Amino acid sequence: MPILAAFAVPHPPLIIPEVGRGRERGIQATIDSYEEVGRRVAALAPDTVVVTSPHTTLYRDYFLISPGASARGSFAQFGAPRAAYKATYDTELVAELCSVCEQEGIAAGTDYERDPRLDHATMIPLHFIEKYYTGFELVRIGLSGFSPAEHYRLGMAVQKAADAVGRRVVFIASGDLSHKLTKDGPYGFALEGPCFDERITKDFSTCNLLDILCMDHSLAERAAECGLRSFQIMAGALDRTQVTSELLSYEGPFGVGYGVAAFTPVGDEGADESRALLPQYEAWRTADLATRKAAEDPYVRLARASLEAYVREGRRIAPPQGLPQELLSSRAGCFVSIKVDGELRGCIGTIEPTKATLAEEICANAISAGTRDPRFRAVGAAELDDLVYDVDVLTEPEFTDEAGLDPARYGVIVSCRDGRRGLLLPDLDGVDSVSEQLRIAAQKGHIDLDFDDYRLQRFEVVRHL
Repeated sequence: MPILAAFAVPHPPLIIPEVGRGRERGIQATIDSYEEVGRRVAALAPDTVVVTSPHTTLYRDYFLISPGASARGSFAQFGAPRAAYKATYDTELVAELCSVCEQEGIAAGTDYERDPRLDHATMIPLHFIEKYYTGFELVRIGLSGFSPAEHYRLGMAVQKAADAVGRRVVFIASGDLSHKLTKDGPYGFALEGPCFDERITKDFSTCNLLDILCMDHSLAERAAECGLRSFQIMAGALDRTQVTSELLSYEGPFGVGYGVAAFTPVGDEGADESRALLPQYEAWRTADLATRKAAEDPYVRLARASLEAYVREGRRIAPPQGLPQELLSSRAGCFVSIKVDGELRGCIGTIEPTKATLAEEICANAISAGTRDPRFRAVGAAELDDLVYDVDVLTEPEFTDEAGLDPARYGVIVSCRDGRRGLLLPDLDGVDSVSEQLRIAAQKGHIDLDFDDYRLQRFEVVRHL
């Protein structure tokens, strides 16, 4: 059994005494649980500790496994340069993991590291483990923009690689829960924050790792969490393993959720097929996509039909008979957004109408969203069944100032007289303040809010799902 145990842990910098300077006493339950994690790791005496971190180098389409023989880091950015740590990497396990990922078609490896320093989400668990045990090497893995299934598969690869080289491994999934628990917290409050934390801590308590894979992406995004993908990799590392789980502690006094949980393999009867969660997740996902598709309204069905005909047959469809009259008799700007597993796959739209009817506007923008968004490669035929669409129909923009903005209700257009213009739709996951909305819209238009002379417009949308 290569995975001796797994732990889900948070990474608040103030838990380090040199950083907290007394404030750490406000999360004493988390400290006590971390101490227990350290003691349990020492009792297991692993050869290697594998840490997944949201704060090392992250790519949309690649898992970075930290290269080299060792790394150092400190809490200098948090005002405590003397709180410094060093780790020796398990180069043999890293090499085997890279080999397994290549064999399994997982985009992972040791290339493209931007910053070799240990990050705080890695150093904090090291701080508590090394208080009790130092006889281990480290493997550090970053997260990605891939699907839950791909994160789970990476965890499976960790298990397979550890078994191949005979390593006894403790897995540490580093990640905070919601950052939006209180109005006076550093990130504000969102209703989804407590909901997310309640669900995750229940999953930890009941060892419901499948639910962690099935977590609604929008809920997680609006809760502003940073640990979910770490937990999904951890679930894969425990694939086909019978485990017991314990929620050691949960608290959020500073507006951020800190959960500590332990997962302990039990029994030696071999693989537990009931814990093979990847097929169960794929079955759930297929059913979920079918349910979403069956519930699509005519606007979304039209967008889907347009892109599918273009990708599969290379043709542009004419709006079919039987559409609601407003699609055939009205004109409006609209945006078509496409997502896969909750992650954006393309979004293109028009602020003002460019076609004779709204139906034609939707058809054209759906094709553009799937094939002409410069941030993504064109959608391929094999992806079509996995796509989820939104269609946002815009009202006519009106000029306003910052006081008239509300990111939950209004989209915003930031424009300059030289033609630069950036737009952001309303009610987007993770965009909760006017300042954040303006920053993103201006960035899209290459506009400097501090120096450029710009104007603001707002608009509302009717969102079709």
